[in-house]
Amino acid sequence: MRCWRRRSYRLARKSPPVGPAPPLRIVSIGGGTGLSTLLRGLKRYVKAAEGFLELTAVVTVTDDGGSSGRLRREFDVLPPGDIRNCMVALAEYEGLIARLFQYRFSSGHGLKGHSFGNLFLTAMTDLTGDFASAVTLSSQVLSVLGRIYPATSTQVVLEATLANGRKLSGETRISRSTSRIERISLRPRKPKPLAETLRAIADADLITLGPGSLFTSVIPNLLVDGIPQAIAKSPALKAYFVNLMWQPGETANFRASDHVAAILRHCGRARNVLDVCVVNTGSLPDKLLDPYQAKFAQPVENDTENLSALGLDVLCTDLMRMSRAKVGEKIRHDPGAIGAVTMELAQRGRSRKRKLNL
Repeated sequence: MRCWRRRSYRLARKSPPVGPAPPLRIVSIGGGTGLSTLLRGLKRYVKAAEGFLELTAVVTVTDDGGSSGRLRREFDVLPPGDIRNCMVALAEYEGLIARLFQYRFSSGHGLKGHSFGNLFLTAMTDLTGDFASAVTLSSQVLSVLGRIYPATSTQVVLEATLANGRKLSGETRISRSTSRIERISLRPRKPKPLAETLRAIADADLITLGPGSLFTSVIPNLLVDGIPQAIAKSPALKAYFVNLMWQPGETANFRASDHVAAILRHCGRARNVLDVCVVNTGSLPDKLLDPYQAKFAQPVENDTENLSALGLDVLCTDLMRMSRAKVGEKIRHDPGAIGAVTMELAQRGRSRKRKLNL
């Protein structure tokens, strides 16, 4: 097994490329809080030197709950919530406009529960006639430091087959399931990705999956026709960031290798979709673990030998900064830590492409 450890998650700021050297290109695939955390950690590298780093986020569009779900049903638009969070995470300045996009109405008939950013994206979609174009134009309003694409422009519904044989439809119902998930799928089958997404994957130095809800944020992107095949074909380094904790209803009792096995199982015939698995070695304080244990959630076990048996290298590092953590806070990856690790992997991906003369 090849398992390397990092002594520090701090990465020295790089100088901009000299001459015609292309920027590092990272494609991050996922959704939910995990993807926006990663993007926020990478944003500082984009800001550090113009032309040094190009970021592309590919975001799942299966959410059917809350504000996003209501807008899907009422206006037949793709769910804007995860896209909105990624836009704010990559906003050059998270000032008043970014705060406005996250503003959620606490009252008002028909408005209560909606965020302004979700309504803005819905209105922009109606004006342009295309959700992807609405995201691009809205990103300009926020001065987003990267490109953000929905995994597909097709209205899709997430479906799951559980270990007990029961079938569930809809992301919200699936995430609340108490039975182990065996497989998920999309309806309609084989929705098409954006051409821009496939080009970004082909040109990438690094492709990341996760962190985030395995079955409702990460894998749905891999069910879009052509995306796993494009990842497999890309010369980029491909890395999966393992979640820190079990997610009740989705990944109870899952070890790191169980996450990876589920990803590989859903990629069909596509091979070589993962090269590296990134696992956390930082300790989790009891004051944060207690609320999780009350819900029968435990830290994900880093079974590195099984990961090696799946053909992966393993990067073991502290992905958290818990010294100032307060009771009641949720356990999350630290943006600075995960961003630095991602940059290190991108440099490795660039070096590998050079060796292949690509």
